[in-house]
Amino acid sequence: MSISDAGAVAAAYGSVSAVTFVAAVSFLEAQKIIFGGHMVAVMAFMESPAIIMGVILLMKFDVENNTKGKLTETIKHSFTNGSVLMILGSLIIGLIADTKQAEGIKPFTTDIFKGFLAIFLLEMGMVTARRFSAFKKYGWFATAFAIVIPLINGCIVAALSGLFIHDIGNRFIFAILSASASYIAVPAAMRLAAPKADPGLYIPMALGITFPFNITIGMPLYYLIIQHM
Repeated sequence: MSISDAGAVAAAYGSVSAVTFVAAVSFLEAQKIIFGGHMVAVMAFMESPAIIMGVILLMKFDVENNTKGKLTETIKHSFTNGSVLMILGSLIIGLIADTKQAEGIKPFTTDIFKGFLAIFLLEMGMVTARRFSAFKKYGWFATAFAIVIPLINGCIVAALSGLFIHDIGNRFIFAILSASASYIAVPAAMRLAAPKADPGLYIPMALGITFPFNITIGMPLYYLIIQHM
């Protein structure tokens, strides 16, 4: 891969997927396993550092892509782009609001949420499908990377998280976040920090391969590892 593409892929796979988090929550609810609400904060704080690290790597290795003047701007953007800002804002709202106030918007946040999620995933799937023709030129390595790296990350965290986390639900969420890849926040940041990076590479990798792999194979596997370790 080119340096710009490698930096974008690194940022995507260092960051996390909020949609994968939601799918993991649904998985735990189906298993009737509880998890801590603070894991939403864990997800929020795992997202921006990877974007910043991706830019730092680009600054170090890509001398032709003038990213040095963009670091401050990109750091600011990584904390203020739509998805991160919404997550951080929701944390503040959650701290301020009480249970009674939350009940007032339950029909919007709970009852029809899965419907909105399905529509969102349908739209993202169409975006990925349009880019897959360009993705094919990267060959088998990109496909293998999009499966093997999340598998390694998820299995390691699922196995070792028991050293400092005891709840099965929290360990599972942590493992699936570690195995996920960002396809919302990172593309927005990489358009600014690495305009030479090809979205037809890292978006299909994260959304078209890693996301369905984690949903179909990853989550049951990580759950099995956590149960036995």
